[in-house]
This record gives sequence, C-alpha cells and structure tokens, in this order.
Amino acid sequence: MKRILICGSNGLLGQRLALMMGKEADYEVLNTSHHRTFVLDHHLFDYTQLDITNKGDVKSLVGSFRPDIIVNAAAMTNVDACETQREQAWKINVTGVENLSEIARRIGAKLIHISTDYVFDGKHGPYDENARPNPINYYGKTKLAGENVIIASGAHHAILRTIVVFGAGIGVKNNFALWVVKSLRENQKIRCVDDQISSPTYVGDLAAAVKNTIERSGCGVYHVCGANVLSRYDFAVEIAHAFGFDDLAIQRIKTFELHQPAPRPLVTGFILTKAEKEIDYHPMTSVQAIEALRRELLHVTLN
Repeated sequence: MKRILICGSNGLLGQRLALMMGKEADYEVLNTSHHRTFVLDHHLFDYTQLDITNKGDVKSLVGSFRPDIIVNAAAMTNVDACETQREQAWKINVTGVENLSEIARRIGAKLIHISTDYVFDGKHGPYDENARPNPINYYGKTKLAGENVIIASGAHHAILRTIVVFGAGIGVKNNFALWVVKSLRENQKIRCVDDQISSPTYVGDLAAAVKNTIERSGCGVYHVCGANVLSRYDFAVEIAHAFGFDDLAIQRIKTFELHQPAPRPLVTGFILTKAEKEIDYHPMTSVQAIEALRRELLHVTLN
C-alpha cells in the first residue's frame, strides 16, 4: 500500500485528487492544506492542517507520516496578486516547494509537483518539455524557481506543467470557466481576450495525470493540458453555447485593453507526446470538458 500526502487539498485539484484516490484500496492518503478544516470532511477522509511554508511543520508531519508520494497542489496562482505581493508569492511557490523537496529527498519520497505554462514567454508555443523557459511575469518566475529547487534538491520527482485549469469544487476560487458561467447566468456582459491562445485543462484530466504518474512511475517534466488550442474568447463562447447562454454577451477584446498588472504570455499550448507515451495521458476536448463541468455544476453550488 502506497502512502500519499496531498498538499493543497482544499483547492480545485486537491479536492479532485482526494475524491479520486481516497477511495482506492491501494492508497493510504493524508490530505493537507493551510486551512484548519477540510471542505470534504463529510467524506471522512484523513486530513490535517499543514502550512508548507513552515519548515518545522513540514519536517514534523512528513517525517511522522512518511509518505511514498508527496503531491504538491498548493500554490499562489493569482497572477496579478503575485506581481504585486512578491514576498508572499515567493514564500508559497518557492520556499514551500523547497521545504517539501528537502524532506522528500531525506526520506526517499517522490515529489509530484504542479507547474504552469507561464514559465514560457508565449512567443513560440506550443511547447514541448525541452523548450527553454523564459517567464515574463513574477508568477511564472516563482513557478520556474520552484521547478529548479526540486531538480537541484536531488529528490525523486515529476513536474506536471499545466494550463488554465478549470472545473467545479466546494468553495474553490473562481477559475475562468466558472467566472464565465456565473457572469452569463447573472446576465452580465463580459470581455474576453482573443489574443491569449492556449489549451484549457479540465481538472479531472489533470487529476488523472497525477494518478497515472504515480501508477506508471513517471519522472521528469510532463506537459499536461487540454486536447485543443483556442483563445479565451473562443473558450468562453463554447461555454456559453454549452450552458444555453447568448454569446452576444461576450465582447471580443485584446489583452492590452485589460491593463493587468502582470504581463501574459500570449500563445502557449503544449505538445503532449511525452505525457501520452509515458503516463497514458489522453485529455478531453474543450467541448467534452465543458459538458463535464455542466454536469458537475448540477451538484455544486456556484457562489
């Protein structure tokens, strides 16, 4: 039986991993996050509070539980907040990762870490795993630094880079798809950029990639994202159609019109060949994933 420690269990991916792996007889799973309580407590999953930025707490808990696998789904992912709150972003996305990778190496655990397409500049997408990173915002810089910390630590690891993760969960932060649904449901007009082009990733696909990485002993860097490439505007239009909303409420704009604090890489997307071959990763199309989201929202309150 493999012992698995999940960090960031109250987040979108963390919840999905808890649900996916918590019922597997082959796994003993301990869920953690920096919150005192677990949003999935009604499932009676094992949970304890853990702040990955506290080195002493990480050392104590991991040393006591002695997991075979540590999955780090904890991060500061608000791109604009990272740009303005740099000390906090570094603390979570780099120092926290450093704490996990150090203890993973010490006890011989494997660290599976979630990273991002924002480690690239968006000038030469789609990217494979051998492409040279060149982040253009602070979020991307912290995530690349976190990757480098893991590699330098000597810990056994797999790094899964992903793109625009979406899906439903209990009390999760707004992701792009949820924002579109909520806004259109409230008859609001929204503005979506047509020059940010990538491959949105359904959380169920990403969770399956993590599970496959565990079961197939994947190691190194993997690119994991949705099956097709489209702009944020086109993605929003697909969402509107799936949910029965009028896409005339969606205004097509350019990124510069948003005046965001952090610059965005415009064209990313990933080449999935390595993930397909080594961890049997086969994602849904955006239309299929949006339909999965629509079914999920029948059972989850959209705040």
